[in-house]
Amino acid sequence: MNTQLGGTETIEGYRSKIVATLKKNGRTPLSDRELATKCRTNRGGAANFRKAVDALLSEGIICKRRRGYVLSSMMGYFPATIVRLSRTFGFARPDKEGAQDVFIPGKYLQGALTNDRVLIGRIPSRNGLKPEGEVLTILEEADARLVGVIVDEKGLLMFKSDNMAKLPLQISRKGSVLYHEGEKVLAEVISRGQRHAEHKVKIVFSFGESTRASVCAESIVAIHNAKTIFPDEVLQEAETLSQAPIPEEEYTKRLDLRNTPIFTIDSAHSKDLDDAVSIEKTATGYRLGIHIADISHYVKPKSALDVEALERGTSIYYANRVIPMLPESLSNGICSLNPHEDRLAFSALMDLDERGEIISYQFSKSVIRSAVKGVYKEVNQILDGTASQELLEKYRDVEHMIPLMDELCDIRLRERKLRGAPELETAEGELILNEENVCVDVVARQRGKSECIIEEMMLLANEAAARMAREKYLPFVYRIHDKPTTEKIENLKGILLRLGVPIPKFDEIQPKHLAEILDGTRGTELYPVLNVMVLHSMAKACYSPEPVGHFGLCLADYAHFTSPIRRYPDLAIHRILSSYLENPDSTIMQRQYSLFVESAADRSTEAEVRAVSIERSADDCYKAEYMQQYLGEEFDGIVSSITDFGFYVSLPNTVEGLVHVATLPKSDWINDDEIVFREEQGTVRYRLGDTVRVLCTKTDINSGNVDFELVDGTGTTQ
Repeated sequence: MNTQLGGTETIEGYRSKIVATLKKNGRTPLSDRELATKCRTNRGGAANFRKAVDALLSEGIICKRRRGYVLSSMMGYFPATIVRLSRTFGFARPDKEGAQDVFIPGKYLQGALTNDRVLIGRIPSRNGLKPEGEVLTILEEADARLVGVIVDEKGLLMFKSDNMAKLPLQISRKGSVLYHEGEKVLAEVISRGQRHAEHKVKIVFSFGESTRASVCAESIVAIHNAKTIFPDEVLQEAETLSQAPIPEEEYTKRLDLRNTPIFTIDSAHSKDLDDAVSIEKTATGYRLGIHIADISHYVKPKSALDVEALERGTSIYYANRVIPMLPESLSNGICSLNPHEDRLAFSALMDLDERGEIISYQFSKSVIRSAVKGVYKEVNQILDGTASQELLEKYRDVEHMIPLMDELCDIRLRERKLRGAPELETAEGELILNEENVCVDVVARQRGKSECIIEEMMLLANEAAARMAREKYLPFVYRIHDKPTTEKIENLKGILLRLGVPIPKFDEIQPKHLAEILDGTRGTELYPVLNVMVLHSMAKACYSPEPVGHFGLCLADYAHFTSPIRRYPDLAIHRILSSYLENPDSTIMQRQYSLFVESAADRSTEAEVRAVSIERSADDCYKAEYMQQYLGEEFDGIVSSITDFGFYVSLPNTVEGLVHVATLPKSDWINDDEIVFREEQGTVRYRLGDTVRVLCTKTDINSGNVDFELVDGTGTTQ
């Protein structure tokens, strides 16, 4: 309570006095008594003074050193949050917006755990490029949950965390569930020490044997707090909606496209068919229709379904598992654009010129009736002329559209190249699992022409949605991709110089400059590595209420409109566009949705980051499981990245493994600007993009790590 009574200073008043006093005193600490005296604390105000000091300490604004209090900023200290831990280091994210994450060596973490609020002091950076720091004090302890494995340490079962502390932790039997050696478990930290190894845990859940990738993937989902079970209220709401017929009034007030040839194209196993296409040739170009399942008709604002969807943010896909954003009774039922069934849709109808550019657009609520459940592989066969008569018969009602879509796709790809958009390729591995959910093969995923066609068609709808929002001044959730930072571009330039790759001349980086770099090395051994490096040099795409545009696609307008079944941002903008169609008043729209789009953008970005982390980590476990059968066998790969402790080698099927420095001939090896791993005095070196032959020596399914050793004779000389 900040009420001033009888001359006693309020807590806020003391806060201001304390900060001003310490600022005036500079880097010289003041003791409790000295600070109280300078703040003119009387007996009646002592309690408020103490509360003000405690609050400032907990916020990291001031800190207590050996001789007294100082203002944190005067010492160069700053509050931050621990965002990532490994067994030997961590990263802290400063509160200051836009500040770079700070690397914390393990010995300077002071036992801090992920999501702890801490006060950081800077220490000299070892490479002079990335900021490093130490934890001075833990401001606020987060609830700590860890995943790891039960190990036997001299007859005592202990918990070994996957990403924290080299040494196993003591387990409290009180409150722990039953556990056994070798099991993957979820643990809670119940008491803390000064170092990670001194923490004590209890085991709250056992996932099963840590030698199974499916078990390890389940633990990854759990530690990221991704919900896998829908609340009963949500399931009941979805079930009720899925059983209800389409109301008659929806047929009368919507655009009726049931007689228009429309069809879906997805993978053979897809059940949530949320997008369909139609196309025809016009005198000026093309008339393209993108018809998306009208999820916003069913998922109303602040309903149980909506609250759950916003919390999940996105569907998560790994191996043969899907953690959906919406219950299957909706996503695979009434909202799936199944063939020969009436479905409510939200249609983007676009007139395109001969260059595939949008001339005009119209967004309409519609009723559609898909003619065919198209399959990528089948459409590819029609395109390359290998389709059987039986297959052609299946596509009889829509076959005339396929060449038009192919034609438009080629035009769009050509125009994208003319715009200067870099053709970035991301190597994806397809995991093949047997009936026991064990990974038995990993193959590089191949994209056919039909996949490319659908991607280009969806890009047009996304562009049109964002353009409408910008032109009508609507509050919106845009998909943005900002320009790369100067620091990242300078770093990329340095790498290109070292690798002997020509650098385009520019004052300000544009997408076309990155495209030139890639086009100049396409077909060479450096191309796969440079493709990854250019990708890493770019900013991360995210969601925003501001129409910044999309750097990578060279588009001024871009949003995600086409997948409301599996992405909340798409559902959000469907809701906004639906409201605008009913009442096209920008002022009302701003009042109704301004706060919503800010929250939806932030939370959707967080959900996407979480989903990507889960998917990549889980896939690594399955890849390690697959490589277990190839221990002792040799492979050809390329050097894909350089670290201080060795280098990574990527195989053609996307499996990546570490060649540790300890396995190389005894010498003084150095990481030369993350471009070359070489002998400091000798002549042997391993450069990014080099082809090497490796032996698979170890796999750890639990961590998703694969270890390689070089086969004798591999390596180049300077």
